[in-house]
Amino acid sequence: MNTIIFRTMAPLIVATMLLFAVYICLRGHNEPGGGFIGGLIAASAIAVLGMANGAQVTRRALRADPLAIAAFGVLMAGFSGVASLFTESPFMTSIWLYLELGETTVPLSTPLVFDLGVFLVVLGTVSAIALGLESRGGAD
Repeated sequence: MNTIIFRTMAPLIVATMLLFAVYICLRGHNEPGGGFIGGLIAASAIAVLGMANGAQVTRRALRADPLAIAAFGVLMAGFSGVASLFTESPFMTSIWLYLELGETTVPLSTPLVFDLGVFLVVLGTVSAIALGLESRGGAD
C-alpha cells in the first residue's frame, strides 16, 4: 500500500492517532482507558507510518530503538512501585503530589507514572514487532 494518497495522508493520520493515544492514556484512572490501550493506539500509528514510509525511515523517525523505549517503560513502571518504599508504605501504594499552577491544581501520582510506563512498554514492544514485520526480514 504505497499510493500517493496514503503517503500524503499518513502524517495527518499518525498525528491524530498519537494525540488520541495520549488523551486515552492520561484519562485512564478516572474513565476507561489507560496506558495499555493508549500504547496500542500509539503503536498502531507507528505501524501506519511504517506502511507509508517503510520500516527503515520510520525507525530513523523514532530516533530511539523501540525495544529501548519498552525497557525505559519497564523502569518507569517499576520505579512507580518502588517509590512507595521510600515513604515506608507497602509496595505500589499511591503517592500523590498536588502542583499549584496559577488558579489550577494539577494532581500528579505514581499511578500516572505506572500508566506512562505501561504506555511506553506497549508502544515499544508492538512497534518493534510491527516494524520487524514490515521490514520483511531486513530486506527494507
